[in-house]
Amino acid sequence: MMLWYHYSRHLLSLAALLVIVSCGGGEQRRGTDGSSSSSNGGSTSSSSSSSSNSNNRRFHKIQHGQCTYTFILPEGEGAGGGSCKEAKASSSQYNANSLQRDAPPPEPDFPSQKIQQLENVMENYTQWLQKIENYIKESMKTEMAQLQQSAVHNHTAAMLEMGTNLLSQTAEQTRKLTDVETQVLNQTSRLEIQLLENSLSTNKLEKQLMVQTNEISKLHDKNSFLEQKMLEMEMRHREELETLKQEKGSLQTLVGRQSGVIRELEAQLSRATGNSTALQRQQQEMMDTVHNLLNLCSKDGVVPNSTKVTEEEKKFRDCADLYHAGFHKNGVYTIHINAQETKKGFGIPSAEHWLGNEYVYQLTNLKQYALRVELTDWDGLQAFSLYDRFQIGSEKQNYRLFLKSHSGTAGRQSSLVIHGADFSTKDMDNDNCMCKCALMLTGGWWFDACGPSNLNGMYFNQGQHIGKLNGIKWHYFKGPSYSLRATTMMIRPLDFS
Repeated sequence: MMLWYHYSRHLLSLAALLVIVSCGGGEQRRGTDGSSSSSNGGSTSSSSSSSSNSNNRRFHKIQHGQCTYTFILPEGEGAGGGSCKEAKASSSQYNANSLQRDAPPPEPDFPSQKIQQLENVMENYTQWLQKIENYIKESMKTEMAQLQQSAVHNHTAAMLEMGTNLLSQTAEQTRKLTDVETQVLNQTSRLEIQLLENSLSTNKLEKQLMVQTNEISKLHDKNSFLEQKMLEMEMRHREELETLKQEKGSLQTLVGRQSGVIRELEAQLSRATGNSTALQRQQQEMMDTVHNLLNLCSKDGVVPNSTKVTEEEKKFRDCADLYHAGFHKNGVYTIHINAQETKKGFGIPSAEHWLGNEYVYQLTNLKQYALRVELTDWDGLQAFSLYDRFQIGSEKQNYRLFLKSHSGTAGRQSSLVIHGADFSTKDMDNDNCMCKCALMLTGGWWFDACGPSNLNGMYFNQGQHIGKLNGIKWHYFKGPSYSLRATTMMIRPLDFS
């Protein structure tokens, strides 16, 4: 009877059991009377084994999922006062059950019964604890579901907030990346355009460089060709200089010999001139006699035919008049030119002869004349140059030459200056050269700048007529250094038929 009392009393003391629930960061306390309390400031920790504290209570901890359940079991309560420890302390005196403080001293012959009772008590205690645990599980199931739902909701909200922030940051980063990509594309486009322009400019420069290289190569080839020509000309010039030096020596010897001949010819010419003067005087006397005879005959009404022919010859002004008068044979005829100031020519009319600039001026200013220049080389080849208009100016005009309309076989281009040139002599330099062409090339001629012709140059015999710059030349027929064998300048009226 006493045993059941102590057990019942002990069960009643367990009605004040305190349960501490810890889930995650929070703590909740529950009592068996339905009261509860919570704490967020910390957690209560204890070992799984039974221990005592300052209030003589034992702790029993159970882990279930995320939550920890701590059961605080009282050690002993009641009106009688005293604890199990006191009972245990007095066990040596009473030798009674340690769970029953006021139990009578056991009898020595009941140890097995006592052990059996204790085992029954522990079994009942264990069953009671299991019922409490089931109760706690059932009561906490809804709260656990709410806690889990709240945790999931909070976690979801946090995840959504984090996702929103990440989306915002991602959108911002995307916008920035888009801007950067746009800038990169723009910069890339500009660089591509600039690269294309540079490529086009490079291609253009390469083409220009190739053209310049080709031009330089052509110029180099042309320069090499000109250098070769220059070397050939220098060699030829040296050879000509050697030839000229040799010819100069021979000419000086020849001039020395011919000077005596010329002096002798001058003496003979003086004698011949004296004889000619005598002959002219005799001819004048004969003419006077003839005139006297004509006068006598005119008185008698008789005029000889020979006298009429003589009178007609005096009226011929040029060769055309003689031709029309019936004189068709080649020969020397006398023409009459009314010149008040006359520049005489030179030579023999039947051989080498120059009519004289003043006579030519007088002739070519009466009417329009044509000029024909006939040329003969040392091989017998003949050619001519024909001008439809030929005229020279007066002495005040330096006997300026006027030509028009060149044709003929002595070259496609005229060797006489078409645009007009003044007549130059040794004592009258009227050419367009810094030098004096008449002194260099000898003879008087219509030199422009020591031009391509000179029909009054030095006469060279066959074998010596090559390489003579001062000879009788007609450039566009035989070149500038070929001295011709014979030349003739003939004029006739433009309307001659």
